Amino acid sequence: FPEYRKVFGDLYSRVSLLILKEYPTSEAVLAAGESKLAESVIEFCPSRSGQWAWEKAKKIMDSASRNPFQINVYQSHVINLSMYIELLFHYQGHLSELEDRIVALANELEEYKIIQSIPGIGEKIAATIISEIGEIDRFNHPKKLVAFAGVDPSVHSSGKFTATINRITKRGSSRLRHSLYLAVLCGIRSSRNKKLKAFYDKKKSEGKPGKVSIVACMNKLLHWIYALLKRKEAFLDLA
Repeated sequence: FPEYRKVFGDLYSRVSLLILKEYPTSEAVLAAGESKLAESVIEFCPSRSGQWAWEKAKKIMDSASRNPFQINVYQSHVINLSMYIELLFHYQGHLSELEDRIVALANELEEYKIIQSIPGIGEKIAATIISEIGEIDRFNHPKKLVAFAGVDPSVHSSGKFTATINRITKRGSSRLRHSLYLAVLCGIRSSRNKKLKAFYDKKKSEGKPGKVSIVACMNKLLHWIYALLKRKEAFLDLA
């Protein structure tokens, strides 16, 4: 039912898919009731609190009650949904195995440990950055690495006109760009990366919008990564 996608932060999380498999229609949800739903949420996601489970159960009930199609017409839809969920679990299992193998391979690289020394960069982000950058010697200047990631500003001009507001080019590796974005968010959250948080706060104090400040941090982070990999040194967060 349409509004179910708003219940969980991630529609494809394990608890979300298990609930959807157990109660595939709004009719099944309403028949089960809030108490039964809460029990199922607790069973499928024991790491979360009972209060969280009850909140989710209420949201599921509310979304089911607002469904304009209360009665499922085709039982085949329910069967197909169950099959798709099983396939998703299967694919997620394979992806998890691949991620573990990637991390295991990355652990053999000195560059992997260097990048992980930067606060906010965990195993998966570090592995992605390493795989996307490749050999750092491919880049003879940090600006070329920045351009490769697509976080360099694009300059729009025509005749004597030059734009004063420029967006990033977004060329190059989107995976590297996304990894840098996640690394910045992790780094500035709770000031895990003091240097990066100080730089972010500086940009904000200059009147830069949040997104612009984040991109500036991505650019700064990439310069640090370039310098660390070139020098083969670990990061020192002494701000």
